[in-house]
Amino acid sequence: MFKGSLVALITPMAQDGRLDERAFQELVEWQIAEGTQGLIPVGTTGESPTLSHEEHQRVVELCVEAAAGRVPVIAGAGSNSTAEAVALTRHAKQAGADGVLVVTPYYNKPTQEGMYLHFKAVADAADIPVVIYNIPPRSVIDMSVETMARLARHPNIVGVKDATANLTRPLHTRAACGPDFCQLSGEDHTALAFLAVGGAGCISVTANIAPRQCRDMHDAWADGRVQDAMAIQDRLLPVHDAMFCETSPGPVKFAASLLGKGSEFCRLPMAPIAQSSKDRVRAALTGAGLLN
Repeated sequence: MFKGSLVALITPMAQDGRLDERAFQELVEWQIAEGTQGLIPVGTTGESPTLSHEEHQRVVELCVEAAAGRVPVIAGAGSNSTAEAVALTRHAKQAGADGVLVVTPYYNKPTQEGMYLHFKAVADAADIPVVIYNIPPRSVIDMSVETMARLARHPNIVGVKDATANLTRPLHTRAACGPDFCQLSGEDHTALAFLAVGGAGCISVTANIAPRQCRDMHDAWADGRVQDAMAIQDRLLPVHDAMFCETSPGPVKFAASLLGKGSEFCRLPMAPIAQSSKDRVRAALTGAGLLN
């Protein structure tokens, strides 16, 4: 259903913190032109925690409008409030998104049963494909394979963005949920390794600034050109490292600003990244041939 090189989009903002709608839609257009195969607005990389509900909905609408059906839009719709996640999911459906990405509820620390009931409520709320976003480092909780297998029986729950960086997990998920359950890596460093153990693609931070290279890597893998795919992976490794030298999306928004793709501004509590981090990001982009 969803596959290949997908991007966890940044949300460009003006220096006063307002949404830069023009820069966002230009970013979407560039992503599609460079070969990105799916767009994920208002996820973690899109600073969803600091967007108002109105801004969140507006970004989804802008993305759907700019994409114009050329590639799938999987709108971020997660929350630690089930009612809020349901409302965001219904809006994404109404706006014309092709799916929703719903994170495991953070801060509340629900049990496995609580997670099951949360995602069931979201999936029952609107007839739209739901991708579970399992990211223990940010949400504290970790959805078990058994819980995911229960949820995979729901006709609207189609896959997972797996940001555990545990490469045994997709093997067990495939065994429990079946080969048609769409598994997407949520970690740029594991993109190729994830494909090798049954994954369908990667929802990437680096693709914000290297969309063509990320697409070429996935194409090389799909064509059986493993050495070519690995060569691209090796070239992008310092970029992946630099994108997480501080908490994302600080580094990637600075990187995007170097490429003329919006400002580096992030809303508090995300601080401007340190000069040493800026130097590292600039060097990584230059080394990978992304910046002259």
